[in-house]
Amino acid sequence: MSVFDGPRREVRRILHQGAPVWVSLDGDELVLGDGRRVREADAAYLAPCEPTKILCIHLNYESRRIEFRAEPLVTPTYFQKPVTALNAHRGALCRPANCQYLNYEGEVAAVVGRPMRNVGRDDVWDHLAGFAPANDVGLHDFRETDAGSMLRVKGQDGYCPIGPGLVSGVDVRESTLRTYINGEVVQEGALTEMTFPIDYILADLCRHITLLPGDVILTGTPANSRPMQLGDVVEVEVTGIGRLSNTVAECPAPTHAVGHQAQHDTEGILRVALGGDWWAARDAENAAAAAAAPADALSTSS
Repeated sequence: MSVFDGPRREVRRILHQGAPVWVSLDGDELVLGDGRRVREADAAYLAPCEPTKILCIHLNYESRRIEFRAEPLVTPTYFQKPVTALNAHRGALCRPANCQYLNYEGEVAAVVGRPMRNVGRDDVWDHLAGFAPANDVGLHDFRETDAGSMLRVKGQDGYCPIGPGLVSGVDVRESTLRTYINGEVVQEGALTEMTFPIDYILADLCRHITLLPGDVILTGTPANSRPMQLGDVVEVEVTGIGRLSNTVAECPAPTHAVGHQAQHDTEGILRVALGGDWWAARDAENAAAAAAAPADALSTSS
């Protein structure tokens, strides 16, 4: 059965009386399997999946590639988040007190429903449990370490919120992804903009890595990822799927000054954290320098 086959189905996962339970949405209530009901507004959400791994693609949306002035993509590259990065709908996104650049990256999470090994692209859709909005949060103050793996950029606790529910019966390939900060759209991209579609990504990964039920694949973000500020409400919407909401909060800086420390002002950090804004500022500086050059030359010759 394809994950696209209707009707639309959605399951959510919450903490109820100290235990994780799966529920369905009925208006403004969540319904447990035994018929008990909980007000949705009162629910303590959990991520709608229990992964053994969270695998993520680097560049995938054409708008982001253009923003970063990268060469056309030939094959995808990937990184991994620890499962302790998992977070949920309405969870807090913690920015350490000694850091500045906590970026949002709205994405679609594809969740595996059946074991996958050497599954071809045409059969990928039969192996998925569903889709959910996700935020591939990154703390770019740690961009200059971990040899490009982004372990401390993308892997800190709570930096992979997913939810509110897991949805099937909707053709996500026709969806549009939007990210909001305090109600204003800051990212937008149709999934058709992906260079490597979801079926390509999963077929590629499972050539070498067995994907198990509950495993999460993050599928890329469009242009305009930018730093969030304390108190910001960040939402990721995937049309037909749902809308994930989280709030940025401050947490204490690490107690022990061991290992690589947060940095704020290197070119590598600013180029990624500020994206197109950094490129625009650099272009303006170069244009100003070029305009001043003839005047300087004339002054020297006289």
